[in-house]
Amino acid sequence: MSHSNSNASQLLLANLALFENLKPVHGVLDLACGYGRNGLFLSRHNVSVQFADNNEAALQSISSELEQTDLNGECWLVDFEETGISPLQGKLFDAVVVFNYLHRPLFDSIKQAIRPGGLIAYETFTIDQKEFGRPSNPDFLLHSNELKKVFSGWEILQEFEGEAVDPQRAIASIIARRPE
Repeated sequence: MSHSNSNASQLLLANLALFENLKPVHGVLDLACGYGRNGLFLSRHNVSVQFADNNEAALQSISSELEQTDLNGECWLVDFEETGISPLQGKLFDAVVVFNYLHRPLFDSIKQAIRPGGLIAYETFTIDQKEFGRPSNPDFLLHSNELKKVFSGWEILQEFEGEAVDPQRAIASIIARRPE
């Protein structure tokens, strides 16, 4: 089953120029990428992407897509929630993109893995998502203004918190630049 035609997030579609103008040194990390719809979108626009996930089948799908289309990217099989490891330690990226994934202990590591002047693009469900269905576990749902608080001190380029449609869901998103 090909996932390559899955639509990239509106957040990335609307802000592609930010990623194209990054003056890449370290590439972009698509953290907990799943089948890579967002990272593949960036790859198709000449952005070097490292796809990271704990789903080996999804990464194999991405890998074959990269080979078939000669896109710039690599896959990294990693479990960001494994106790006792810090997979982002010592790594540096021009940007990190995270969609529909929340593991709060990673916030500090994510911030440290973005080079000064680099970007975070983060979008996931909020506590109000319970009204629309899954996920409903509060561990996987952002509190009100949580992303804004996590990235306080960063230059917030875009933010949204509320109800989104197609599909209907409660989300928060942010694009922010790490101070130089």
